[in-house]
Amino acid sequence: MLAYLCARSVSSLEKASPTDAVPDDAAIKYDTCNHNLDRMMSMSGITLNRRKIMLTAASAAAGLILPTGGIAFAQAASGASSPVQNGNAGGNVGHYRFRVGDDISATVLSDGLIGGPPRIYASNAPEAELEEVLRQAFLPTDRLTLNLNTFLIETNSKRILLEAGAGQTMGPQGGRLFDNLAAIGLMPEDIDIVVVSHTHPDHVGNLRAADGRKAFPRATVFAPRADWDFFVVNDPDLSYMPVPEDFRRNFAAAIKRSVEPVANGIELYEPGEEIIPGLITLPALGHTPGMANFLVQSGNDQLLLTADLAYHPIVNVDRSWLPGPDRDKETALASRRRIFDMAATDRLLVLGFHYPFPGLGRMLKTDVGYAWVPAYWQF
Repeated sequence: MLAYLCARSVSSLEKASPTDAVPDDAAIKYDTCNHNLDRMMSMSGITLNRRKIMLTAASAAAGLILPTGGIAFAQAASGASSPVQNGNAGGNVGHYRFRVGDDISATVLSDGLIGGPPRIYASNAPEAELEEVLRQAFLPTDRLTLNLNTFLIETNSKRILLEAGAGQTMGPQGGRLFDNLAAIGLMPEDIDIVVVSHTHPDHVGNLRAADGRKAFPRATVFAPRADWDFFVVNDPDLSYMPVPEDFRRNFAAAIKRSVEPVANGIELYEPGEEIIPGLITLPALGHTPGMANFLVQSGNDQLLLTADLAYHPIVNVDRSWLPGPDRDKETALASRRRIFDMAATDRLLVLGFHYPFPGLGRMLKTDVGYAWVPAYWQF
């Protein structure tokens, strides 16, 4: 964000002719950005050229940068799709296609939106600072909107859905997954495998159809064993969640109701296991007892899915504030740092489940933490 703002200052100053007078406030902003950017972008063992960073950010703001690496992006052909087909009353597409290496066709499929008071997702943020950060990001200060980015991979004649989405278990703006599947020519019975990172309602809600049957009738469903034991087998203690008691009761009930149709055939996994060749689960404990992240691999290309390690990059990546729904905040913080470090070091393409659609970008390590760099939409 700081690099982008500095880039705008650079752009305006460089467009001026040599005889133009530079307004004092512009010069001050430029100098301030230079100073702050120097501090933010100091990385251990690496010296970064400030001018290059700012000009790169300026190019990115103009949509001129393509993602690096071997992962090729392509917008899903929308044709004459109607707003209903795309699951969006405004008519924007809710699916985004690209490839991971030569062997995997990938599609981000939106299940819609959820959200709540920003304080829930940034539990230790000073109130005034949280409001200022949201205002600077042009976001409302009374509600933080979260996306529901489910992910479909097609490989070796198999279709694997990572995260089932919320349905309407957490509000009326969810449940768009099936319209977006239809928009790319698929039906629920075309899905062979569903893997969930953890068993919160916004990740398992769509497992149950409106008639109480399996929403994905042919699919084998995989869930982490520790989550299944905590949320499904037992009555979970949700007193750690910073929400009213009636919300906690409804939350727990929604989990059990959502997974009921698949309970008999559920496949339980331990994070660290490979589900199929090219799909590895990674331990990401803390948010829940058994949450996993996913690493999708094809050849030299990799994509990291971070589930609920962070809810929104503005408050949990660019700032290191702690998500309130994390059951064990210290363990969750350790998982977040470990996996974000891996993503930054290996320059991995990352998909954030709740990040602004399509949720793709990269992690940049800074001297104060991390910065989220979105991958720009490709056609």
